[in-house]
Amino acid sequence: MSSRDYLYQKLRPELLATTEEPPAKTASASRSTLPRFTLERDVVLSPQVKQQLDEALVKIHHHHTIYVTWGFAEVDPCGSGTILNFHGAPGTGKTLTAEAFSGSIGKRIISASIADLESKFMGDTSKNIVQLFESARTEDAVLFLDEADTLLGKRLSSVTQGIDNEVNAMRSTLLIELEKHTGVVIFATNFARNYDSAFVSRISQHIRFELPGESERRALWARMLVPGIPLAEEREGVLDVLAATSEGLSGREIRTCLRLALPKPLLAHGAGVLHQAHLQEALAQLLAARQDIHVSRPEVDLGTVAANRKALGIHQRSDI
Repeated sequence: MSSRDYLYQKLRPELLATTEEPPAKTASASRSTLPRFTLERDVVLSPQVKQQLDEALVKIHHHHTIYVTWGFAEVDPCGSGTILNFHGAPGTGKTLTAEAFSGSIGKRIISASIADLESKFMGDTSKNIVQLFESARTEDAVLFLDEADTLLGKRLSSVTQGIDNEVNAMRSTLLIELEKHTGVVIFATNFARNYDSAFVSRISQHIRFELPGESERRALWARMLVPGIPLAEEREGVLDVLAATSEGLSGREIRTCLRLALPKPLLAHGAGVLHQAHLQEALAQLLAARQDIHVSRPEVDLGTVAANRKALGIHQRSDI
């Protein structure tokens, strides 16, 4: 073995991959799981999103009526499948809703992203996509593809390298699989504008997930502030204040806020009871951290929260 080959083998083995045989195994993403959630029990949705999801559920449950009894299959022969695209800001519940949607229609779910599908072996990424759809058909599972912009991006018109050919082949394979798939596919992304128009036109419904409004925030706080947590103040009043002072927070950030707040009453001098001020202190921590690391969220800033606190007569924890 030459010194060059030795160094490549030890330090950069992927550069010698062209001489290797790809491993004969099924992609790890091709394993379904039972959903833990349902739309009816576990998800807080805006009226607009709920309406669109209800329509998707009706299409699935009444497919025979629409396509056979009413005869729509004559003009839409490829409409057996349901393809949904969940897009919007991070933390707005896209992944949770995909799992809950699967639970509501009584199907298992297979979750995957580009990291589960891509391969260093030429042509294997396309093979992994075919295997993934085959697994969804075999197991009668909903197929959930996260970070979908990396999969559904515009195909390359100027192909200069092997990797460019691989990307185009992957996206062409995905288009073919979507055309013939008769089950449910859900895409999720923060960057839907990057989608190739060929994919956009094949998606049944594009559902935008917005940051929660005040009524949705109150419902999220009510769900996450579980009954076992001891509160110093009356629960309904606490929820009203939290909904009013958490403008611009996503559902994920509301959960993070509670993760920050719940240890506070258990500190050395705490009484083991959660005060409103503990929650507001946690909210201030979350917003300060967001500002420190420059997370772009123009809908809310520390000044807005401070003004809301003042209007509601909320004091800092030192005033307890």
